[in-house]
Amino acid sequence: MTVVRPGPPPGTPPEPDLRDPCAERGPAGDILHSSGEAPSRDLDVFLSGRVFMDMIFTGLPGLPPPGTELVTDGLGSAPGGVANLAVAMSRLGLRVGLAGAFGDDMFGAYLWRALSEQEGVDLRWSREIPGWPTPVTVSLAHDCDRSMVTYARPVPLGDADLVADPPAAATCFVDVDRPVPDWALQLRRSGARVFADAAWDPTETWSADVLDRLRHVDVFLPNAVEAMAYTRTSTPEDALRALADRVPVVVVKQGARGAIAIDSSTGEEAHAEALPVEALDPTGAGDVFAAAFVFGTLAGWSLEDRLGFANLCAGLSVRHHSGSLGAPCWGEIAAFGESGEVPSEVLERYAFIVPYIPETEAGRGPHGVIRAQPTLR
Repeated sequence: MTVVRPGPPPGTPPEPDLRDPCAERGPAGDILHSSGEAPSRDLDVFLSGRVFMDMIFTGLPGLPPPGTELVTDGLGSAPGGVANLAVAMSRLGLRVGLAGAFGDDMFGAYLWRALSEQEGVDLRWSREIPGWPTPVTVSLAHDCDRSMVTYARPVPLGDADLVADPPAAATCFVDVDRPVPDWALQLRRSGARVFADAAWDPTETWSADVLDRLRHVDVFLPNAVEAMAYTRTSTPEDALRALADRVPVVVVKQGARGAIAIDSSTGEEAHAEALPVEALDPTGAGDVFAAAFVFGTLAGWSLEDRLGFANLCAGLSVRHHSGSLGAPCWGEIAAFGESGEVPSEVLERYAFIVPYIPETEAGRGPHGVIRAQPTLR
């Protein structure tokens, strides 16, 4: 017998469920900020960039050939683009500010509400743009990979229009596929650390301009393909050492092979294995990795522990379909340790995380976690 949940009276317009899926983000942030390691600023992280409406189709046997139609039983919708980073950081308890352009259409209204009401991202520096359509990306996830189609019109505002005077923040995050914005340089002069990653170069020219921009960066987190391409090296290890001559902290992400890193300021070198989980959807995993690495940096953890935590969070995110809404909350991090999914000797590697888990989440077990679901489905 099919059970139908009671709904609102006929004629009532639908409302998205914007309840906070990570109530423990507040206590986790309090633990971080009371530890004495995190700088006392208005924000932990400040971001600026384009927000997309992500539509993620899952359960596909492959891509549809021309003239055909595939029917699937999986669809997740979530904020994308720079919102992947913002959501992942906020869910860990970081205070996140975002300057972005939002369309004045239905998608723009949903994205604004989802980020501010559901995910606790501070949008005081963001603006709604009349007549500008919200960018949309359709992701077709299949065979542990994805293909994407994007619709995006040029943003009528530049960084200088959105961020004339950046807020006080302990860190900020930029892409070095374009010049580092003035607001990030201003924050760095005031003592903030600049984190950066690199986007895929569709021209595959891998311009040396990207390497020149690294002089404005404190932590660089490319993946192995990008790192080797920009440095003209043949192994991730060689790429790591070439980049370490340019940036104080370099992390090269290697997917299922984990990550390697060098912190030139301390002399630390580290390698961390990936979490041994079955990957269903890699959408946003790199952003989750970066968010966790920022958290570990503000917590004052060693390079090895920062890598381990970043791999843990990224590994938890790929077990689910839904892009940014697959970013883990502390409840899921705690539950994973109580689930018996990995051997105890693997869990011992993450013992340093325990003091940062809110007491309300410890001991609840894997069945006590409510997964954050895509708001539109």
